Amino acid sequence: MATKVAINGFGRIGRLAFQAMAEQGLVGKEFDVAAVVDISTDAKYFAYQLKYDSIHGRCAKPLLTERAVPRRRR
Repeated sequence: MATKVAINGFGRIGRLAFQAMAEQGLVGKEFDVAAVVDISTDAKYFAYQLKYDSIHGRCAKPLLTERAVPRRRR
């Protein structure tokens, strides 16, 4: 079972952490990125930042943005 993680902010360090997990093949296997906390940006822009990052290099993995449906607590 994968460990759920949240990334607090998607600036330079948040993107680097996500890319490192993705490049090592850990996303979906060892880690599930459950949330990215950044109140001023939406998921489509996060994907754009990863896809066209001119500083740290473009993300070679396919990117998908979708809105999750939260589960109700019992």
